[in-house]
Amino acid sequence: MIDRRGRYFVKDAPLYLRPRIDPPLASLLEDAPFLHSLADALGSPLNVLLPEVVAGNAERFRSVYRRHHLAGRVYFAHKANRSSALVRRLAACDPAAVGVDVASLEELRHALGCGFTGDRVMATGPKDAEFLWLAARVGATVNLDSLTELDQLAGLVRKYRLARTDVLVRLSGFESDTGPGGAGTRLLSRRSRFGTPAAEADGLWRALERHADSVELVGLAYHLDTTGLEEKGRALERCVLLMDECRARGLAPRAVDIGGGFGVGYVEDAGEWQRWTTALSEAVLGIRPPLTWRGHGYGLRNEAGTVRGTAALYPAHRPTAGPDYLDALLSRSAPVLGRPPATLLLEHLHDLFIEPGRALVDQCGLSLARVLEVRPAGDAPDRYLVRLGMNAGDVSLEEHGVLVDPVLLPRGDPGHGPTDDAPVGVHLVGNLCLEADLITRRLVFLPRLPRPGDLLAFVNTAGYVMDFHAHHAQHQPSARTVAVTRDDGAGGPWRWCPDENYWPLTHPQGVPS
Repeated sequence: MIDRRGRYFVKDAPLYLRPRIDPPLASLLEDAPFLHSLADALGSPLNVLLPEVVAGNAERFRSVYRRHHLAGRVYFAHKANRSSALVRRLAACDPAAVGVDVASLEELRHALGCGFTGDRVMATGPKDAEFLWLAARVGATVNLDSLTELDQLAGLVRKYRLARTDVLVRLSGFESDTGPGGAGTRLLSRRSRFGTPAAEADGLWRALERHADSVELVGLAYHLDTTGLEEKGRALERCVLLMDECRARGLAPRAVDIGGGFGVGYVEDAGEWQRWTTALSEAVLGIRPPLTWRGHGYGLRNEAGTVRGTAALYPAHRPTAGPDYLDALLSRSAPVLGRPPATLLLEHLHDLFIEPGRALVDQCGLSLARVLEVRPAGDAPDRYLVRLGMNAGDVSLEEHGVLVDPVLLPRGDPGHGPTDDAPVGVHLVGNLCLEADLITRRLVFLPRLPRPGDLLAFVNTAGYVMDFHAHHAQHQPSARTVAVTRDDGAGGPWRWCPDENYWPLTHPQGVPS
């Protein structure tokens, strides 16, 4: 075909970004009648969770600890999902191995109500007085973001005669030398508005000594907004060295908390991800038709024939993610001491704390949306608008830069119409009367044109995508959430219950196991 400037294009082959689907999520998707029955009964949109998967993910992280002979605890970053079922299932795990990281007063109350005891809770994030008081009252470990929080916590402990509270202090702004013997290029980790710069650690140590009657330092923490193994390795090594400084002052920290950021691989095929991102750059340059609604560039722009900017996209294909990423981090030699972080932790008898969110709920759920309307897009004869029974706030793929195709679940016999068996490009739009209500800005390719009544299943949405940005505009229904289980392992029928009714020791029907 020929564009408006007279340039010739070969008709594009479908640019798929098909999801990675592991068991048992794959088995659930194969049971389309069951998923249709759920959506028929509970409406669209609908979130479906697999609580047993989160326990399996926690065990995979724990296996990395055992491989490196490390002690410590895996804390689930609760902000990744509001579910009760997931938190209750984790509460039933080994108390010494699994905890929960709460970033608000309501998350703390929810975790306690789901079965976690205070000693298994890590309180992180910005904290007000109420959050600090309850955390100290129940015996949670408080991960302090600043000197101000430390002073406020110590004051509350004294005022209300609470027990001495375990604390970690969060650091940022790590520096290290890369040359032999630490005499090379000076590197600084990226700036963060959270944590105390490592260069100001002396002030922290003095404050901890001043508040020794109210708080006990149990470790140092960091959480870097990066996927770079080298940068995280430098921070971990620096924390180990700073803990030596603490011990020299009479403090007794015993753990390093390295936060989260272990990642998830959403797209199965690396080649599909590479082809799509390459095509995006070509579309921005105008050497191929647009891949997105109104030519949106996801942060890329055309400046005089050159692509500028940075794509604001999550790296959807990640060959090393989750527990494998943790293993790689612990195995990589640190820049100054020249030994792997796992070795450094063992030599110093330090525990390791981690706070995975997205990675701990990997493959734990999906979001269903009913197809309401299908019509030509108007800008091209072979593109369509597909309106769904959800809006962008119900499945915040765009907000988090996650690009992955949904799975089409036809209702009944898909039929054999003229477009039924041919791949087709569609724009997925939401149920709000807002131009910006796009489920995804990119053109999505499906194996055939969907029809009203079909379902689209957005796979692997339990980490941040499912309910991180839900809202109630226009009185549209918000997604309900259900937990699904199987009675006899992989071979039994699927059963469901409302998320809030799931308990680890009870079948969905409420009959004790």
